[in-house]
Amino acid sequence: MEQRVSISISDGIADVRLVRADKMNALDAAMFEALVAATERLAHEKGVRAVVLSGEGRAFCAGLDMGRFAAMKENGGNGIAGGEKRDLTARTHGVANFPQAAVWGWRQLPVPVIAAIQGVAFGGGFQLALGADMRFLTPDARMSIMEIKWGLVPDMAGTPILASLVRDDILRELTYTGRIFSAQEAMSYGLATRICDDPRAAAFEVAREIAGKSPDAIRAAKRMLNKLSVDPAPALLAESIEQQKLLGSPNQTEAVRANMEKRAPRFADVG
Repeated sequence: MEQRVSISISDGIADVRLVRADKMNALDAAMFEALVAATERLAHEKGVRAVVLSGEGRAFCAGLDMGRFAAMKENGGNGIAGGEKRDLTARTHGVANFPQAAVWGWRQLPVPVIAAIQGVAFGGGFQLALGADMRFLTPDARMSIMEIKWGLVPDMAGTPILASLVRDDILRELTYTGRIFSAQEAMSYGLATRICDDPRAAAFEVAREIAGKSPDAIRAAKRMLNKLSVDPAPALLAESIEQQKLLGSPNQTEAVRANMEKRAPRFADVG
């Protein structure tokens, strides 16, 4: 796990860092495994009162590793979200599947999670940021629901979280277009908690404040606030069903090939 995600704990605060800076912390199979392992460890770690989630280097997380798309360009197929081929509809982690657990696990931790975001949070990286309770962004940070670029839909637990944060028409526009948006736009949409020059330092400041409160009350508050959201199970399953139908389909494969070959896609009509 240490090759992808590092964890250090001090004064009740877990400092969790994505440490694949040379690849802008892109999500490969090992990163998915490390993220799920991190949440499973922290869920049972005594004394943790808050978590700061960040990425080393110039990006929080650039999304899925490009190698996964290169492989799909060659032979199509399933499983790009988590590495090997998987039945995405199988609920392996409660209401979630394995790739969803890499995001949903942070939402389900019993303590608050603050994401400190610099550079980009694209696609799966954006969904990872959504798993946090709060998101602190640098002024020049950029985000995108980028899955449509590759002929896919967001399927890492982003759907039920986004539905509680963003106005419906804004969510649809961002999902249908994959448009890259700024930190200032993220703030106006309800996707950013704060914009600050040093989001990691600000995140630790808030984490220390939380760690100084009654841990019983903080955990009770998170349980209570989590229950305000709609039942996530149907949305998580719908993500998986739709994504599984898309993966390796002719138009999805064409989207990948067109992007990798830097040309306009030639999609077949449907309907």
